Amino acid sequence: MSETAEGTRVAASRGQLDRLRVNIRRTIKGKDEAIDQVLVCLLAGGHLLLEDLPGLGKTTLAYSLARSLDCSFSRIQFTSDLLPTDVTGVAIYDERVREFVFKRGPVFANIVLADEINRATPKTQSALLEVMDRGRISADGATHDLGAPFMVFATQNPVDYEGTFPLPESQLDRFLMRLRMGYPAAADELAILQRPRQSYDSIAIDPVVTRTEVVELQELVGRVFVEESVLGYLLKIVAATRTESEFRTGVSVRGGLALKQAAQARAIVLGREFVVPEDVTKLVVPVLAHRLALARQGADALEERTTIETILRRLLAHLPEPV
Repeated sequence: MSETAEGTRVAASRGQLDRLRVNIRRTIKGKDEAIDQVLVCLLAGGHLLLEDLPGLGKTTLAYSLARSLDCSFSRIQFTSDLLPTDVTGVAIYDERVREFVFKRGPVFANIVLADEINRATPKTQSALLEVMDRGRISADGATHDLGAPFMVFATQNPVDYEGTFPLPESQLDRFLMRLRMGYPAAADELAILQRPRQSYDSIAIDPVVTRTEVVELQELVGRVFVEESVLGYLLKIVAATRTESEFRTGVSVRGGLALKQAAQARAIVLGREFVVPEDVTKLVVPVLAHRLALARQGADALEERTTIETILRRLLAHLPEPV
């Protein structure tokens, strides 16, 4: 594709993304940065872990995005008795045709909300995370593709870990980004209180972007230009995590690739055909923090998360951005 055509396509994407923002803001008040980060994850073709306290709009955000797209949506409530086949599907013997027929599970949707993912057993978690990694399911010798786009919104409570099965590091690495909503500002919370109470699935939202347009946007991300000095800056950040004594291990090669892809997606979200250093720095915490663990033991999950994010910001402060 020529540079002129590329620029025209990026310009056209601005209108599509603006429509998405406006649609989602009708239900999610005062969380513009979180909305943009969700759009970054969508365009990058990644999966998202929303980790925050109950009642802060995690489910509503996932539902608002799904309904703003002309895509299929399903919600899976993860519990301790949920089986892997309850997620992926199961082969059932059909007496009419005298053979086993695969009955698709709720994971066969474009946008999948995995609510409270850490309440399911590791076996069930692994079933979902394998699908996230491969984008298809193999059952009884047959392969079933999930299609595109495919994005998993997983939610979990970072405080209440009683009766849960925390995701191991190898499975956390399957998520492109980890975000938190946070409490709304006073004015935004007042606006929420003034609205009639309604459940998330009763919110009326019309789709404003088609599934084909989403796939085209995702394909555009890989063509966003990344200058060599910006790649060098990104590599220095990754290398700094590997020499930081407070981390048990540093960021993997996959983590570095994820940061580059997310930075390219952020450029598209902000209407650019090229990556700038700010695209990298703004995404270091949401893309890398959940891929790291502290060398010392004993910290609870919330404390460890806060400490890791603080260390990452300190590392960034000591690495000058390329001009």
